[in-house]
Amino acid sequence: MSEFSPRVEAISISGIREVFEAAGEDAINLGLGQPDFPTPEHARAAAVEAIEAGKADAYTGNKGIRPLREAIAAKHERDQGVAVDPGDVIATAGGSEALHLALEAHVDAGQEVLIPDPGFVSYDALTKLAGGKPVPVPVREDLTLDPAAVEDAITDDTAMFVVNSPGNPTGAVSPEEDVREFARIADEHDVVCLSDEVYEHFVFGGDHHSPLSYADTDSVVVVNGCSKTYSMTGWRLGWVTASTRRIERMLRVHQYIQACASAPAQYAAEAALSGSQDVVDEMCDTFRERRDLLLDRFEAMGVEVPTPRGAFYAMPKVPDGFVDACIERDVIVVPGDAFGANGAGHARVSYANDADTLREALDVMADVVADLR
Repeated sequence: MSEFSPRVEAISISGIREVFEAAGEDAINLGLGQPDFPTPEHARAAAVEAIEAGKADAYTGNKGIRPLREAIAAKHERDQGVAVDPGDVIATAGGSEALHLALEAHVDAGQEVLIPDPGFVSYDALTKLAGGKPVPVPVREDLTLDPAAVEDAITDDTAMFVVNSPGNPTGAVSPEEDVREFARIADEHDVVCLSDEVYEHFVFGGDHHSPLSYADTDSVVVVNGCSKTYSMTGWRLGWVTASTRRIERMLRVHQYIQACASAPAQYAAEAALSGSQDVVDEMCDTFRERRDLLLDRFEAMGVEVPTPRGAFYAMPKVPDGFVDACIERDVIVVPGDAFGANGAGHARVSYANDADTLREALDVMADVVADLR
């Protein structure tokens, strides 16, 4: 009788998905990490043009079309001041595949991957699928990842540590001094720093910093994508950037599990990256306004919440029963422990929703908090 792979048996359906399935059809969804903006029109038009011209009918090269990889390289020069060879980029099926490639190429069976706790659910699951051992590193009170805690957790079995700033589910943004330390740690300990930067453009005051800007070796692998920045979650277009030798190993994985990213999505992404960035600024300003709305209302409720400085998530400290009570009243929020044991006692609230809907949901939350107290 056939059995299932122990790697698959070690993971389960995510807590986020379980919450969605428990909610009613008309529920207000504050659990989804998806911007409520349309994809930029010039990106849509580029995909339509490519389809109508027959340019999207066939496989592209495994790494993706050259113009897209050039646009990604230009983006890194523009935003991080880092020169990236277009040959050192792989276009992927969203940031999720990029994470998968990085882990499969660098983590051997039994090796450790240090992940923030709480952290994005895929870090734990994809580490296990690669045969590795996820090692949670509790974040600080302000929900940022402490470089000293990362360095203390490194052992002879550590292959990689994950940095995510701005962070999901926390909204935390690592300061420049911490990012410099992450690069130093990767260099000095000869471990890979996997930097997940999909929310990089949503920073509310200050700047985003990438460890790629500070590393002296090729110890940093960067994952990014169009899903959040350009509201292109359904297009499934991300990328991974690293040194030539690391890209070559990740390409070996990519060519067998994906062959190439969706061709129409590649043309759309190239246009999004190369065209006007005004929509990104508009989204960031809007998310900041919604963040402030949430903080004001939580303060009025007497609910403590570390100030999110980026992305579009908040993690308030909530009373026992809060998540279930919200779901019963048709407001979806995600329990903090879905993102790691250190998330217990918190809930993740996404504010990728219009202000009126947020106010309605916050009215329900206020009633829930009052009832539970």
